[in-house]
Amino acid sequence: MSNHNSRRLWKTAAATIAGAVLAMSFSVAPASAAPLVDNTKTGSITVHKFERPATPTGLPNNGTAVDTTGLKPLAGIQFTIQQVNTIDLSTNAGWDKANNLSSSFSASNPTGSITSAGYTLGTAQAKTTDAAGTAAFGTLPLGLYLVTETNYPAGVTPSAPFLVSVPLTDPNNKNNWIYDVNVYPKNSVTGAQKTVSDAPAVKLGDQVNFTITGDIPNEAIIDGYKVTDKLDSKLTYVGATATLVDGTVITNGTDYTVAFDAATNTVSVVFTPAGRLILAAHNATSVQVVVNTTVNAIGEIENVAVVYPNAGSFTGTPGQPGGPIVTPPVVTKWGALTLQKVDQNGAALSGASFSVYANQADAKAGTNPITLDGKTTFTVAADGTLTLTGLRYSDWANGAAVAPGSADYRTYYLVETTAPQGYELLAEPISFLINQASTAVGVDLQVKNIPSNGGFQLPLTGGAGTGVLYAAGALLVTGAGLLLVRSRRSTTNS
Repeated sequence: MSNHNSRRLWKTAAATIAGAVLAMSFSVAPASAAPLVDNTKTGSITVHKFERPATPTGLPNNGTAVDTTGLKPLAGIQFTIQQVNTIDLSTNAGWDKANNLSSSFSASNPTGSITSAGYTLGTAQAKTTDAAGTAAFGTLPLGLYLVTETNYPAGVTPSAPFLVSVPLTDPNNKNNWIYDVNVYPKNSVTGAQKTVSDAPAVKLGDQVNFTITGDIPNEAIIDGYKVTDKLDSKLTYVGATATLVDGTVITNGTDYTVAFDAATNTVSVVFTPAGRLILAAHNATSVQVVVNTTVNAIGEIENVAVVYPNAGSFTGTPGQPGGPIVTPPVVTKWGALTLQKVDQNGAALSGASFSVYANQADAKAGTNPITLDGKTTFTVAADGTLTLTGLRYSDWANGAAVAPGSADYRTYYLVETTAPQGYELLAEPISFLINQASTAVGVDLQVKNIPSNGGFQLPLTGGAGTGVLYAAGALLVTGAGLLLVRSRRSTTNS
């Protein structure tokens, strides 16, 4: 190769290298734009609180803001954040510490698991979600934070405590950091209702059933579930069973236990670990507990139940934040009626007896008389009064008012079985009602008797009435004889 050609090749190579170096110099970003944590910045954590939907949303949970259209926000939920001290996330060593802590952190014992790892927690800051379900913590130093749901309504299963770092790598732009972090913890909200079934019952001692229905938390793990019912002293406990509304079979003694505390008249249904696994697998349905009782005294008997949807609620106050949910009350109503037996002038009559029936057909046929206090026949007192105690209200059934004509409206009937001396029995049943106005004190109903034969006297054998008829007959016969003698004399004289 000639010297001329060698010089030409060297110049070409030099130009190529120079061009490459120049291109590299333009492709390198300036130092200020390097994707490193800026420790001069502050950040924020915005908590967005929603009710857990029936099906997963599929939305990302990576610190970015997401579309929450269709989700139900939860207001009034308090969150508390605390910085984990001495973890500097502007260094690689700090991120190593955060990663190591994540392996020992326990949501069931958040503070303990952090302190046992050698860290302390900073001053707590608390915020309550607004109407949009949002609680924002701003101007935060960079670092790792413990987020805890510290106040929530009764019947709510709170989100588990969690750790979140400020900042986070932007998942949509991997050479960038997110300093304003969004988190979306969700709550399972448990509802509960109670109903009473007493329409078939008419007298004290008849069975009245209370049904408690409680939602199952929409959680993969259910750490506790319990239903309690403190019965009124006018109710006598008979038994209790639990089922799932969707028909899933659960077994007493295996999946749940039933206990009754006679001292407090309280029945408790507690789900076992095996039963809670079934609940978690069927959290789209509800638990139904039926408590069987009998009524032992009259009155307007109000009753509520308490549903504990998670272990944390076991130690809470019913109806208060963090505690179990209390069902709306249901009422079964039982009363009395006082009648008085009187004559046509309103004077009291003694000696009458009655039976009571739950419907007109039985009253007319004399079948199925109601038993009260072990008796089916009741005798009025000397003052003509009789109090019938222990009948269900006529206008109240299954926990609600009922109107005449309703199948559950109850009209009762009196049939007189023994009349007072000298008076007629009642010819047909007398209807009456039990309600708030009827009482065991004072007369609610007067039952009038009519004297025998409607007040007309019948002639009695050997009595004065018959003698008068005989005497009148004798006088007629004597008079006829005298007329005959006189007639004969008149004929002879002629």
